[in-house]
Amino acid sequence: MPSPLGSDAGFEEFARSAQTRLYRTAYLLCGDAETARDLTQTTLAKLFQHWRRAGSAEHPHAYAKTVLTRTFLAERRRRLRDLLAFTKTGGLGPARATEQPDLRVTLLAALAELPPRARAMVVLRYWEDLSVETVASLLRCSEATVKSQCSRSLARLRDRLGEAHLYTADPHPLHHTIGS
Repeated sequence: MPSPLGSDAGFEEFARSAQTRLYRTAYLLCGDAETARDLTQTTLAKLFQHWRRAGSAEHPHAYAKTVLTRTFLAERRRRLRDLLAFTKTGGLGPARATEQPDLRVTLLAALAELPPRARAMVVLRYWEDLSVETVASLLRCSEATVKSQCSRSLARLRDRLGEAHLYTADPHPLHHTIGS
């Protein structure tokens, strides 16, 4: 018999079932396995702290995804503030994605170049296949913002990926790769 969702045992069951999904989304947001593991664990810790409310939510997985996304964005803002406090010059920048042969690696590199909020919108909208309305609600912005940011971000990704489509049988790799 399953445990009530608001109980500690209910949290354990939820965490076991949701951990892989949360990690996958975290990896797409972060682009790094270790950081994604940390983000997943931080999300689960926050959920545990507020499990009575989270466990009684109509859609606990959606609640968890919201916590994950907001935690990611808050962490990125904190890192950016720290970076700006310590340096005025830019680094070498990310490696050119076109120099990497694997389309998936290329796509992850291109995603990493997007600002955190735009990256979150693209991942939630096209990888997680969430509606414009849901993404707007998760990120506390207007639907028009989601549409315009996603449009601009997809244009940047297409630009960045350049000739990557030549290495696939599909002439429109971005649409299928992001949404698959």
